[in-house]
Amino acid sequence: MKTLQEEFAGIGIGTPSYFRNLTLFPLLRLNNPTTPIDYLLLEEGIAQGKVRVTELDGVGSVPELQVANSADLPVLIVDGEELLGAKQNRVLNLTILVPAKSTISVPVSCVEAGRWKMTPPDFQTAPHVMYSRVRGERVSQVTQSMRFSGARTSDQTAVWGDIAEKAASLDASSVTSAMSAIYQRHANSIEEFASAFAWQEGQHGLAFAIDDEVGGLDVFDHSEVLQAFFPKLIRSYAIDALDTPKQGGEIHTQTVADFIAEIQASQSFFDTALGLGKDVRFVGSRLSGAALWAQKRYVHICAFTQKDKTAGSRQFGTPFTRPSRRSRF
Repeated sequence: MKTLQEEFAGIGIGTPSYFRNLTLFPLLRLNNPTTPIDYLLLEEGIAQGKVRVTELDGVGSVPELQVANSADLPVLIVDGEELLGAKQNRVLNLTILVPAKSTISVPVSCVEAGRWKMTPPDFQTAPHVMYSRVRGERVSQVTQSMRFSGARTSDQTAVWGDIAEKAASLDASSVTSAMSAIYQRHANSIEEFASAFAWQEGQHGLAFAIDDEVGGLDVFDHSEVLQAFFPKLIRSYAIDALDTPKQGGEIHTQTVADFIAEIQASQSFFDTALGLGKDVRFVGSRLSGAALWAQKRYVHICAFTQKDKTAGSRQFGTPFTRPSRRSRF
């Protein structure tokens, strides 16, 4: 298994692009792999009728959903993807590679506090992922949950509070307190951001900054996978950019390089993943992140700047619930 240091040593930072107060830095693999994609994306699996995401049963469970994969390939579900429908909208708590011909339960967070009523029972993917600031906080919450209980749960009350605060700030309240209402309310402005940036051939990841502050990054194993997620990620960054008054600050490539260096120096542990591979978690003094190692490579890595520095400064010395499965790089 590669370390994060080794993985990021093979990733370079491309020329940034700008729109208003949002800056994107393409992340490029120095040795571009040529292997074909050996899994389906959740959206295409659903579209092909080979994947169903539903409530666990007729009653349902807020922090869990069921993913049934009838395909001959694994299915990749990505941290922060929003699922619309069933009894309430949810977001995925972490990246999971669901094995072929299998049905598993996956941990989620509710992003629609005011609804618990069945619509069509099958979930559909949204055209965005969870906006970056609350997504980063939830990554940190899941990491803490894994450390102390072995579960992969978020702080649901905090998630609802973050969404309510964002909705109030952007004048996007809804009857059911749905996160998706924020995207709908500002759809025109969000699409201006989405159309201002373009995925580059061979680009495997991207780091983003709002004004002069790095917000985080996402890296995938295949360039085509990033291409599929590119507009969804831009829409999530746009929500935070719209909620941040433009200060005129300038961001430099070295700042992103410093952020990556902190990822490489971060404390990390891993546990057996839900589905295939290993679930990797890492924390630095100013960041928190997660990754999925499967099929002998990092399938997805995400990291976010943490506003609450106390969360990142804690040590990983607390006993893990399942010590026989805890490991360090």
